[in-house]
Amino acid sequence: MKSGFAVTVGRPSCGKSTLINTLCGHKVSIVSSVPQTTRRPVRGIANREEGQIVFSDTPGFHLSEKEFNRALNETTAAALRDDPDAVLYVLDATRMPGDEEEALAELLSQAGVFPVFALNKIDAVDDAAVSIEAYQRFLSRFWPDAEIIPVSALRGEGVNRLFDCLFARLEEGAPLYPEDYYTDQPPEFRIAEIIREKAMNRLSEELPHSIYVEVADWEMPNENELWIRAFICVEKESQKGMVVGKDGVKIGSIRKAAKRELKSVFPQNIRLDLRVKVSKNWRKNGYQIKSVLGLH
Repeated sequence: MKSGFAVTVGRPSCGKSTLINTLCGHKVSIVSSVPQTTRRPVRGIANREEGQIVFSDTPGFHLSEKEFNRALNETTAAALRDDPDAVLYVLDATRMPGDEEEALAELLSQAGVFPVFALNKIDAVDDAAVSIEAYQRFLSRFWPDAEIIPVSALRGEGVNRLFDCLFARLEEGAPLYPEDYYTDQPPEFRIAEIIREKAMNRLSEELPHSIYVEVADWEMPNENELWIRAFICVEKESQKGMVVGKDGVKIGSIRKAAKRELKSVFPQNIRLDLRVKVSKNWRKNGYQIKSVLGLH
């Protein structure tokens, strides 16, 4: 048996979270079409005959001078400094290498990391060989012996080969978590992430980036009920109405979708009190950024 930690990195929207969910066989990371959905490392646990891998899903690495975006990149860099047993570098077959890919590859190579390379979204291109060749040329500048594994996170293609390469990097050891675990996320964090996903998928333009979810309190008055009071926090007073929607339709839709998924995670009957409040210009507040990213 082998076991170890694997940090997953890649550009925004390359499909890291979907791939982690596929590898773990459960939904551990929220998913949306909005870049930068992942904001802090999220652990997912894959149990196989070969052993156990604990994956850490990190924010998409990107180039930006905004304080919040720099903090997201630092979260990824910090995960690499924790000296993981393996690094899974997820590439996007639908986009050619660019400046962000260059910066991320430079970061990894300077840290002395030789990742396992997964070329995701091969199901979304007409000729995967073209993408493989382009990335092979790009990666060879940093890792001459780089081997690219074509995968489809949506279809589960290439997963077994990817596991083989990852387990080859791990040492023998007992499982780090009980074998029935697929994540170690605290309940409060899971609640907040589920609500945020449902909100992001129902909001448009810049608004999904402007929100975070605060779980004010949650309790079980008895073994059959879970009461949750949470706030969707926005940056400006004018954004509250956009989240609430006409006659409360938007927030009602978010609440129903969140409650439905929470029921699949928690065995109790869910009571969800969901409201909107303003946390003025929180993405420009260093202290608030650290709080949202769990850096305190």
